[in-house]
Amino acid sequence: MTQIDLNSDLGESYGAYTIGNDSEVLRYVSSANIACGMHAGDPFVMHRTVRLALERGVAPGAHPGLMDLPGFGRRAIPTKPEEAYDLTVYQVGALAAFVRAEGGRLQHVKPHGALYNMAAKDMALAKAIAAAVRDVDPGLVLYGLAGSCLVRAAEAAGLTAASEVFADRTYQDDGSLTPRSQPGAVLTDDEAAIRQVLRMVEHGTVVSVTGKEIPVRADTVCIHGDSPKALEFARRIRERLLAEGVRIVSFAGR
Repeated sequence: MTQIDLNSDLGESYGAYTIGNDSEVLRYVSSANIACGMHAGDPFVMHRTVRLALERGVAPGAHPGLMDLPGFGRRAIPTKPEEAYDLTVYQVGALAAFVRAEGGRLQHVKPHGALYNMAAKDMALAKAIAAAVRDVDPGLVLYGLAGSCLVRAAEAAGLTAASEVFADRTYQDDGSLTPRSQPGAVLTDDEAAIRQVLRMVEHGTVVSVTGKEIPVRADTVCIHGDSPKALEFARRIRERLLAEGVRIVSFAGR
């Protein structure tokens, strides 16, 4: 039976601001990428989200980002490899502590936003992030864009790498995600997004914005949790995958 992990970026509320519908989205995913306080989140949100994830049987992961709360971590800030290392250790360590305090175990690390996209193409940055994850806990899984430097760096560091694909993002001919600054970066048609997911999971390919069919490895599918339609989309994509005979399970649980 085909198996896939469904993950979502959660815990991105902060202080008086509430973003997303974490408690409901957690009903439909198998892994949660929990913000660690740099691009979003705070200690109270982190703790609450970890507890919710564990109560729902969802595998918790750390979602470290750049120090960019005003820009939600989506601005490409020049970052040295040694800085990326420290940022990753700091944030993964904090989230792991909350998971341990709740009696669970951290499953994975997935960089957020600009840090994720930068590490997808910059091998030095990718190696620094992989080294940080390994040094915190070599048993952690590192999530990275399928075919990217981050996946290769994880494997070279002796980590388990999970190749990630995106339900609602469009792809360039080289397998990279279309930058959010460009038109058409996000799929707004739910049916088109579901068809894209099924194609990637069942056939291992995705069609780029130019119509080129490119191979892609799909170990885990990201469903963004901060969009207005996130909850409905998470429900629909889970139902369609199950109807196709695809088993949904956390990466570590496969």
